[in-house]
Amino acid sequence: MWLALMIGNSRLHWAYFTGDTLIYAWDTDYLPADVIQRLSQSQTLKDLLLEIFPNDEATGKARHGNIEDSLKTLCSSVSSPPPIILASVVPSQTALWQSYPNVRILTLDQVPIKGIYPTLGIDRALALLGAGQNWGFPILVIDAGTALTFTGADANQHLVGGAILPGLGLQLATLAGKTGQLPTVELPQQLPHRYALNTKEAIQSGVIYTLVAGIKDFIEAWWRDFPQGNVVMTGGDRTLLVNYMRSPMKAPKGASQFPEIVDSLNVEANLIFWGMQKTLKNYE
Repeated sequence: MWLALMIGNSRLHWAYFTGDTLIYAWDTDYLPADVIQRLSQSQTLKDLLLEIFPNDEATGKARHGNIEDSLKTLCSSVSSPPPIILASVVPSQTALWQSYPNVRILTLDQVPIKGIYPTLGIDRALALLGAGQNWGFPILVIDAGTALTFTGADANQHLVGGAILPGLGLQLATLAGKTGQLPTVELPQQLPHRYALNTKEAIQSGVIYTLVAGIKDFIEAWWRDFPQGNVVMTGGDRTLLVNYMRSPMKAPKGASQFPEIVDSLNVEANLIFWGMQKTLKNYE
């Protein structure tokens, strides 16, 4: 077994593999430097997992269901700390994990996508590879994380390019942090009214409707260039964005939002981990 660790802009993303099979995936906050140092000296898998899952509540929440029993079984069957395959977009965090005795750091030049430019985020490259391996190329990946990114590759697995903009949460936080009177606003679970009658809902409307319209425009442009190309959405805000796109617009006539796009959109949380697994196999 082995662990995959993707260090993102705001969280750690983990996956537990047995061979080529992804068993479970989950997220944690960044770990303090002293905790990582202790892990580098740990003797058992249990030591590691106790730090990653500090309590039963955290252990019970993962992308693939309740993992507590499986982790207990795993701890009893594996005596030594497992290898960690690491990719990162945060150099300072990468440096902390280099003390772990059984870590392998993936680099951008190892990802088997053609035409990659040197500053492309490895998270984008790995997600693109993972999506292409599952749905085929051409492929467009929309990653709805701290930043919202678009990354595409053609039928020859050659990078077409992409775009980057602030994600939903970052846009809201920027408005609150960089203005004198605008409040901190949370994301609603349902699509808000387009024309708001208070400041909170006006911010929600402005951010959500323009972001969703931008996603629609990118997808339609992708299909014009690659009529047979697939589109996959990943990232922490993926479900929320799909719900917004699926909801009827809060307008007098209640017109549908973008059902034809949502019906053709694939949604998957674990693209990066699939890309990591494929990259490893490519270098075996």
